[in-house]
Amino acid sequence: MKQSPVCIMTIAGSDSSGGAGIAADLKTFAAVGVYGTFAITAVTAQNTLGVEEIFPIPTQTVKQQIEATLADIPVKVVKTGMLYTKETIDAVAELVSKFKLKAVVDPVFRAGTGAMLIREDAKKALAESLIPKAYVLTPNRYEAEELAGMPIRDVDDMKKAAEKIARLGVDAVIIKGGHVESEETVTDILYHKGEFYAFTKPRIRIQTHGSGCTFSAAVAAYLALGFNLFEATSNAESFLKDAVAFSTKIGKGRVPVNSLALLRNEAEKFYVLNNVSKAVEIIEHEPLFADFIAEVGMQIGMALPYAAEERHVAAVKGRIVRCGKLPKAVGCVEYGASSHIARIILTAMKHDPLKRAALNLRYDTQLVEAFRQLGFTVASFDRKYEPKEIKTKEGSTLSWGINEAIRKAGKVPEVIYDLGDVGKEPMIRVLGSSATEVAENALKAIQQTQQFCK
Repeated sequence: MKQSPVCIMTIAGSDSSGGAGIAADLKTFAAVGVYGTFAITAVTAQNTLGVEEIFPIPTQTVKQQIEATLADIPVKVVKTGMLYTKETIDAVAELVSKFKLKAVVDPVFRAGTGAMLIREDAKKALAESLIPKAYVLTPNRYEAEELAGMPIRDVDDMKKAAEKIARLGVDAVIIKGGHVESEETVTDILYHKGEFYAFTKPRIRIQTHGSGCTFSAAVAAYLALGFNLFEATSNAESFLKDAVAFSTKIGKGRVPVNSLALLRNEAEKFYVLNNVSKAVEIIEHEPLFADFIAEVGMQIGMALPYAAEERHVAAVKGRIVRCGKLPKAVGCVEYGASSHIARIILTAMKHDPLKRAALNLRYDTQLVEAFRQLGFTVASFDRKYEPKEIKTKEGSTLSWGINEAIRKAGKVPEVIYDLGDVGKEPMIRVLGSSATEVAENALKAIQQTQQFCK
């Protein structure tokens, strides 16, 4: 028998569209690595456009779900979401005390589409009955304004509101800043034992569905795994950042966050490293590559399926150089090793998520022609047309160029080249679905040039 997994519970409503509520919580639990149990408090008929109907589950049935689960399965941490009625809130508060549960309470007042998910008379019960028994409370701006009885316009207001809410008896308060106006960033505030901690991340302008549920579920899951409150919050922030970045457009309205992005990335980490390593072997064992190594060296990389940053792209640390008559990798393959190749891949993936790999080669007219003859789509960009604001922005030139070539081709081409500029070496980039694929395609084209010579 394998070691039993850490178990956790969510007490919340169902969402028939699968984006929020119980569905979001269970997906998050699975992605973080805990075993999720649940009690449904209400059945909703909803989609990405809005909530059409709410059917509250009788309080006694909610209690029986919780008690039946806890009588058999070792749960120490519980997350609550939509509770809807005063009776259910009082019952949950009673059971949190009875079973000595560490409760992460998400005070769900409204859906992202605006529908009320709690009855007015239940808000008082939440403040007086459940919140004093909670370990962590995770309100958004509007929920925090109601609970604190004050407007929130900025981070200072968030801190004042967190202090006020903590007086209700909860150990810690995390106010989510997604609805607090800021052009470039989002700041969440954690207040615990008189101390404030700020978590700031870039603002991703997506009208999400289920982000609040996902965040509080992630906090609860990391707490269940034994992380302290600061660590659990920090991990949940990172988890949500990726889940939002890779949100999945499935309907006509708000976009469900993708809790499984982390799971998929973790599952492919070894595969990607192994694939790049195999591609390096192909290059190192083929002398023909040596003549096409650029002056700045050769680089090859591959991204995880859900990649948004350099840390999601595996490449050769130190590049591949010419050593005698053979190519030789200077360092090992690791994530975050090359900002250069990462920018190429990440830019391409915005247009075609399957184009996850790239390598660079010395520019050669015969090599470009060889790619064309082999049936690959070839496109180029001209650096002299690069806007001044792009030239002055560090790291922007290459992304601009790749976007230009994609625009011209009408898709992500397999080959993108440019003729260079002052201080910029002419270069060929080969793109594909995997590192081994681009290495093999490059080799085919290089071998084709040998035919030209004959």
